[in-house]
Amino acid sequence: MADETAPLGPKIMLVAGEASGDQLGGRLMAALKAKQDHIRFIGVGGPRMEREGLKSLFPMNEMSVMGLTEVVPHIPHLLKRISQTADFAKSEKPDVVITIDAPDFSFRVGKKLKGKGIPLVHYVAPSVWAWREGRAKKIAGFLDHLLALLPFEPPYFEKEGLPTTFIGHSAVEERHDGDGERFRAQHGLNPNQKLLAVLPGSRNSEVKRLLPVFRKVIDDVASKYPDARIVVPTVSKVVDTVTEEMKSWPLDPIIVATDQERHDAFSAADCALAASGTVSLELAIAGVPHVIAYQVNAVTGWIAKRLIKIDTVTIVNLVLGKKLIPEFLQDKCKAKKIIPVLETLMADSPERAAQIDGFDKACTLLGFGDRPPSEKAAEQILKIIAKK
Repeated sequence: MADETAPLGPKIMLVAGEASGDQLGGRLMAALKAKQDHIRFIGVGGPRMEREGLKSLFPMNEMSVMGLTEVVPHIPHLLKRISQTADFAKSEKPDVVITIDAPDFSFRVGKKLKGKGIPLVHYVAPSVWAWREGRAKKIAGFLDHLLALLPFEPPYFEKEGLPTTFIGHSAVEERHDGDGERFRAQHGLNPNQKLLAVLPGSRNSEVKRLLPVFRKVIDDVASKYPDARIVVPTVSKVVDTVTEEMKSWPLDPIIVATDQERHDAFSAADCALAASGTVSLELAIAGVPHVIAYQVNAVTGWIAKRLIKIDTVTIVNLVLGKKLIPEFLQDKCKAKKIIPVLETLMADSPERAAQIDGFDKACTLLGFGDRPPSEKAAEQILKIIAKK
């Protein structure tokens, strides 16, 4: 039975829109609880945030839509959820609202809460350095604080008057205690057997688009390394799709879906073929040489190509200022282009050594070895509440 005499702590509202945001939110909630007693959490989140004590206003996966053509059919329902979330905040009057990534959803909620006396914080700066730099000025009009994951981001927003704190990238605080020997023993792999990690994405649309290309790459790997195996670290919402699609694949795919198995797989892997995203940084932290491949719908890709002003989408490349990790995007996402580069990284090559050396520098720049990003974020949130 709850202690009715316990003092009420701050009421914190968090809004996450997809799996990566749920992980960020969950770690932030844990860090806040470690620093302050009796915190009350409300808002929208997934299983990770719910484990920390959040009862989600509605299922978070309703917002997990990506790409122009993918999102259009869902617009009426998304608009309804935006209004519902903003109205909930107005009625609950939390001490702070923290929106996490998912800018299309988060910023619309933020605009509806402007001037309501509730401090608004957004976690994960939009990539204005990549496209639509004018967004910095727009969000400075309704946000009170921004938490940035990349070291070069704060100046873009501070010049528009938006206080911004670089806290470090979330991936650097995950426990990377993978046991490669244990993984190989569990799956009957000898120490010298080649193991290639294949990561086709965390959304069904990504998986279905990328797996046919990845299959051709793996067919080639199988012809050259018939004794090799592949491991496919995935997530619960796409594991069924991945399992079904890979039934006829060569090299007897090992499909894993838990965090510990994922870390063990990374520790055991010699190389990786991955979809674009945070997974590239996870692989870099684990020291796994890899290539990135990605495709979106043709219409979305056509628009993005005309808007994006950078020539790399990989975090490690951005931080280092050079293309350390090869990328095969859109029309370059073809097996015949990927195969020779991946084979070079699977061998004892200068390119492989260069990636491994570069990973250490990139991870240091992103906050590895410093205090956890979630701890820094929690400190900033509590400062904002104290000022209020």
